[in-house]
Amino acid sequence: MADISVVVITGLSGAGKSVAANSLEDLGYYTIDNLPLVIIEKFIQIIFDFNVEINKVALVIDSRSKDFDKINEVIKLLKEKYYAEILFLTSDEQTIINRYKETRRKHPLGDDLVEAIRGEKESMVPIQEISDIVLDTSGYNVHDLSAAVEGYFKDTSVSSIYITVQSFGFKYGVPTESDLVLDVRFLKNPHFSEALRDYTGLDDKVKNYIFQDKRTKQLFKKLKPLFDFLVPNYVCEGKKFLTISIGCTGGKHRSVAIAEEIGKYLRKKSKNNVYLKHRDIDRS
Repeated sequence: MADISVVVITGLSGAGKSVAANSLEDLGYYTIDNLPLVIIEKFIQIIFDFNVEINKVALVIDSRSKDFDKINEVIKLLKEKYYAEILFLTSDEQTIINRYKETRRKHPLGDDLVEAIRGEKESMVPIQEISDIVLDTSGYNVHDLSAAVEGYFKDTSVSSIYITVQSFGFKYGVPTESDLVLDVRFLKNPHFSEALRDYTGLDDKVKNYIFQDKRTKQLFKKLKPLFDFLVPNYVCEGKKFLTISIGCTGGKHRSVAIAEEIGKYLRKKSKNNVYLKHRDIDRS
């Protein structure tokens, strides 16, 4: 079988699939949006069988096709037969509502927007469960999403695993795409210092405050050998994407500083792509 990379972009309407498709196109993928389901396998088979000058393909497959059982069937076939990587984009309900209000477009599943969003989310669960990457775009703008997609899919011949290290606030929910979750709420909280409250974990004064806590140093003494053990073993098992989520209460101070340090360490220790994201850093 030819050495061709196939990516399926799927997920919720309004979660950013068009932006993801454009980003992959910029990375050299031959991108097709909303090809009829009955044609998809034939199209991919032609590419594999006839050695056409296409070695990277991205297909957008979503609820516009209406038949969720068939959508699931086609995506599973692409994953099992052609080793397609599945990128599933999701977002919280209010974010999708806001995006539809901005664009004034109709949801593919009906006029009642809330009902359509909830019905689509429920119908897409089986597809989300088999996806390689589940990316929650709730806090993303166009540039954030483009950078995230580029981080996952660029230079695939060099990196053996793509690692996302992200901070978040527990009060806003645990990121659904997490593979590993680390709770750092046991560390001293800069929020209770009036001099530090309005800063973030990206600021030196907050970082210094957090790393003066002896428990932070103890934490990293344990984390570094853990990651040294886990990452190579994930690579050996064929895992291509790893999302490490670091949580504190609000996602602004402790989790940000710890995520930055973990990202810095992982970049030094391996040739793998490491992407840093701070989901809730701008929330009040």
